[in-house]
Parts: sequence; C-alpha cells; structure tokens
Amino acid sequence: MDDWRPLAEPAVLRERSTILGDIRGFFAEREVVEVHTPVLARYGVTDPDVPGIRVADVGVLQTSPEYHLKRLLAAGLGDCYQMGPVFRADEQGSRHNREFTLLEWYRLGFDHHDLMAEVAQLVDLILGSATYRTLTYADLVGDLEREREVLDLAFAEASDALQGRCFITEYPADQAALARLEPANPGRAARFELVIDGLELANGYWELTDADEHRRRFLQDNRIRAERGLTPMALDEPFLASLDAGLPDCAGVALGVDRLVMLALGCGSIEEVLTFR
Repeated sequence: MDDWRPLAEPAVLRERSTILGDIRGFFAEREVVEVHTPVLARYGVTDPDVPGIRVADVGVLQTSPEYHLKRLLAAGLGDCYQMGPVFRADEQGSRHNREFTLLEWYRLGFDHHDLMAEVAQLVDLILGSATYRTLTYADLVGDLEREREVLDLAFAEASDALQGRCFITEYPADQAALARLEPANPGRAARFELVIDGLELANGYWELTDADEHRRRFLQDNRIRAERGLTPMALDEPFLASLDAGLPDCAGVALGVDRLVMLALGCGSIEEVLTFR
C-alpha cells in the first residue's frame, strides 16, 4: 500500500509545532493554567446539532472539554485552558475532520466583549495584526422572524461569504446554547463567533451560571432530539452538581486550532495540517 505517508508535509508539521508553542506562551504570560481532561467520558452533550461518537459500553468521545473545564472552575482552579483532541461524528471535508484539535479557555470576571478582545490578541499573535469588524446576527440574515432552519441556512451562506476578520454578535435567544442572555436585551444571547475569510474559527459565551436554566435547556435539547428521531442524552449530573456548587462569573471560548494553522500557513484544506486521518 502507498498510503502510509502523513497528510501534512514535515515542514508544515514543524511550523504547526511552533504555532502551538506560541499559543501556550500566550497563556503562560497571562497565567492561564493548562489542563487535560478526559477525552473519553461517561456523558456527552445534549445539543442536537453537535453529534458525538459513542464508544460501546464505555462512554462518549468528547465534542468539547467544556463541562469538565467548568467543573474545574467551580472547584476553584481559576483561569484555565485545554488544547487537545475532540471528536464530532459526520464531520469530514476540506474544513472538517472527525477528530480535530480544539483550544478552549475560560477567564474569570470576563464578559463576552472582554473575551472577544483577547481572542483578537491571540489571533493577531498567530496571523499578524489586522482590522476586525463586528456584525450582528441580524446583519447577516436580515429578517429574524423566520423558521430556525431557514435562518441557519441564511447564516451559513452569509458567513461563508465574509471576507476579513469578523466577529458576529447578538444571536437570537433560542441560539444561546450555554450562554447567558444579554442583561439589557434578553431576546439576544451573550455569544459571539469569529469568522475569518469565510472560515468559522471561534465560538464564545458569557457563560450561563444558573443550574436550573442549564437543566431546562438540556431537557429542551432532548425534546428536540426526540422530534428529530435522535437518541436522548443522559444529563451530565456531575456537571449540574458543579453548577449548584457555584460556577464563578466567567466567559469561555472554543477555537479550532487546525483551522488557525490553515490560515497561518495559507493551506486550502484541513488535510494539509494533519498527520493522519
């Protein structure tokens, strides 16, 4: 067989290593602690739009370290981040891989605006400085009084066409995920995404801390799962218990490292920055 070679060229892998070192240096300067949480865990996420991968009789490959990192925050660790592998079913293509490297971090006392500024600082470190635009969700899709599927399609098409570095804010409340709602406008979520040249790079929240509201949203996710013919997910009770104990006021963001490396090196496909599939 002739398919033994890595996908990425050795020179690309060396440059990727340098970028990962720069990222770690960025957080070391800010005294944000690096941690590693389980990749294979008992619980997965309830979000019907985030397909996890089950391992029979063992657990679920994690789509994000979010729940574990928040448990660490509730235990008093303070600012922390993880950079490592996560998994999504049915994600394959020039921008997607079922296993990919995710950088996720949490900052105590930050709101989503504070975190947007820090995301821009990190991106500028890796890609060089540039101007950022801020657009609202409504700027991209126009009329918000349409069905969710129609809005999702309109948003995907509009964001794919964006050029330059664009933060997208003011998502509708029903797309809050685990973000709190804007205090001055409860119809909008305290959430943002960063899109660079049509490539979604980061998704962040001013984090919801209310345990009862988390449970309500998880149960709503499972109702949507049932409507779509998907298997409901068991609620992550240890995570909910950590929220009862008290999640500190914080903001968090997840950033696709493979995509950041693609942008830094001018690659057209995620395969160009991965070792193997």
